[in-house]
Amino acid sequence: MNVTLRPAVAGDLMSVGALHQRSRVAAYSSFLPAGALAEPTPAAMGAYWVERWTWERDEHLMTVAERDGRLVGFSYLGPDDEGDPATGLLNAIHLEPAERGRGTGRALMADALDAMRTRGWRRAVLWVLEHNTGARGFYEHGGWTWTGGTRDERIGTTPVPQLRYTRPL
Repeated sequence: MNVTLRPAVAGDLMSVGALHQRSRVAAYSSFLPAGALAEPTPAAMGAYWVERWTWERDEHLMTVAERDGRLVGFSYLGPDDEGDPATGLLNAIHLEPAERGRGTGRALMADALDAMRTRGWRRAVLWVLEHNTGARGFYEHGGWTWTGGTRDERIGTTPVPQLRYTRPL
């Protein structure tokens, strides 16, 4: 059966958190220590999304992907984190590990880019973990290019370099 996309609702957020945690572990385990990926738990990640949704739902958009009525992915977008009013930020695309290579990520990205255009943004940006070569290849195949921008974030106690990518809308 095909994947369907729809706007997230509050009742999705605990499931989104659990999916987010599974996605992180699958995507990052080749370059991050297991201890860095042990936290937050799926329940804590769900609580994170409930809290974040509370504060950001008016200016951000979460879209969920379902296959056979089961949540298999999500995207999250909002205004640029550097304050450029002409730019939207793709905060996340996460998939159930078994969904990789099935077109779900591409569908979520296309949907997110369309939503950004609808909001009047002319450029999109995102941050991707430097060592997440699978995600970098996915975005580069989708027309994204590295801006040269970098930052360090933490996953658990592990510092993780990130790269800023962009593409025109």
